[in-house]
Amino acid sequence: MPLPAYLTTAEVANYLRLKERKVYDLVSQGVIPCVRVTGKLLFPRQRIDLWLMNHLEGDHAASAPTPPVLAGSQDPLLEWAMKESSAELALLCQGSGDGVQRLLTGRAMLAGMHIWQADTKRYNDPDELGLNGVRDLVMIRWAKRQQGLLLAADNPHRLTRFEDIARPGVRIAHRQPDAGASHLLQSLLTRHRLNTDTLTWAANPSLSEDDLALAIRQGEADAGLGIEAAARRQGVAFIALHQEHFDLAMRRRHYFEPPVQQLLAFTRSERFAQRAEALGGYDISELGRVVYNA
Repeated sequence: MPLPAYLTTAEVANYLRLKERKVYDLVSQGVIPCVRVTGKLLFPRQRIDLWLMNHLEGDHAASAPTPPVLAGSQDPLLEWAMKESSAELALLCQGSGDGVQRLLTGRAMLAGMHIWQADTKRYNDPDELGLNGVRDLVMIRWAKRQQGLLLAADNPHRLTRFEDIARPGVRIAHRQPDAGASHLLQSLLTRHRLNTDTLTWAANPSLSEDDLALAIRQGEADAGLGIEAAARRQGVAFIALHQEHFDLAMRRRHYFEPPVQQLLAFTRSERFAQRAEALGGYDISELGRVVYNA
């Protein structure tokens, strides 16, 4: 029989091959993940699995301490939650690809990413990202986000679908090459058989979701690919095209670090849910789900 999502004390003791008294000792020490519901202890099985794997012998290779930095792609909801949760994480968002490299080299504790792989039809595939060698890699779902075309509020070129960006005179805002939005844009261009050389591009890349939306609002470009939340924040029009997965990647041991736990705890609050709704374009129904565990 498959185990339930939440285990009782007896079930978790059997699962870990411990005596129930030892489980109660671990609870009193605050070292094992659990929740108390109407006086009864319950143990989230996914969290128990991560906690168990975190204690593998040899899983903590000697290395310099990892700085409490969240790198990778910018996300308005994540950016807000980090500040409001007092998680004491520094934010360094220079694109999904940069986040992958910082995670690999120990320069970031977390990396936010939304990299679409057209070949596998998957988001954030560790093999494709070069993360398959990280034997303690964990990926947590942050949100599903609406990606689409951002347009000037009055839409002077009357753009209604993705292919319209090829019209003469339409300037296209774009992100840096290793950004997740760039991967999706290239996939859409290929799908619609549009030649990048025949399109008119903005002079400089936008380095974040908000920067791209701002470039359109200020008239530096007429259209660009970005998320709905950024369009709303900057008051530009939006045409939904695609739902993407935005995930947080980290080493297993860092999942249990206080800054990460502080951030995730805040996401379970009503205030966080209200903010996600207000920003728009977010589906947070899977937030916190372990989508990859090496």
